[in-house]
Amino acid sequence: MFGRKSLQMPTTAEALPGRSDAMPVPDTHFVLGTPLTGPFDGLEQVQFGMGCFWGAEKKFWSIPGVVTTASGYSGGSTPNPTYREVCTGMTGHAETVLVVFDPARVRFEDLLRVFWESHDPTQGMRQGNDIGTQYRSAIYAYSDEQRQLAEASRDAFQRQLTAAGYGPITTEIREAPPFYYAEDYHQQYLAKNPDGYCGLGGTGVTCPIGPVTTATS
Repeated sequence: MFGRKSLQMPTTAEALPGRSDAMPVPDTHFVLGTPLTGPFDGLEQVQFGMGCFWGAEKKFWSIPGVVTTASGYSGGSTPNPTYREVCTGMTGHAETVLVVFDPARVRFEDLLRVFWESHDPTQGMRQGNDIGTQYRSAIYAYSDEQRQLAEASRDAFQRQLTAAGYGPITTEIREAPPFYYAEDYHQQYLAKNPDGYCGLGGTGVTCPIGPVTTATS
């Protein structure tokens, strides 16, 4: 499925045209029972790309204070892409997870720690055996404060990774682009398919940010 082209970002002119209609998704989160789409008044949002979104989404819905999560596509040029289109490498999108959280219940820094420790951010356009631009590492921030915290955590984690023999972090950190929801069957996939594929794997290196507690159920 993946050729050399999928390791390079397409230009806007090269990208697939997409469509104007948004992907239909369920009203509520399969696990949390909360709204899957906004508006999310009084809450904060961030988009994380860390490889296949199935395992990434599960990591975040388990954290107390996270109100809802969704799998989707962002960072590219094609509006409202399909999964098949993203897999061609001709949309420029990464597989991402939208994380909506209550900052009174969970710190953004705690989410960053889960992000850094749950994948290998030094692998460029891949994550483990999953190869292509859609699997790149990314943090798409919704405020200058989020971006600055993400950059500071990257620098702190880089020192730990370097000491452990890893190369430079390749994570893309920038202002959040539009988030396009993935197809219904991708949403909360591992809750619906407990034995489904999960290629997520960290480096074993600890990120120097305070501890986070995950839900047991």
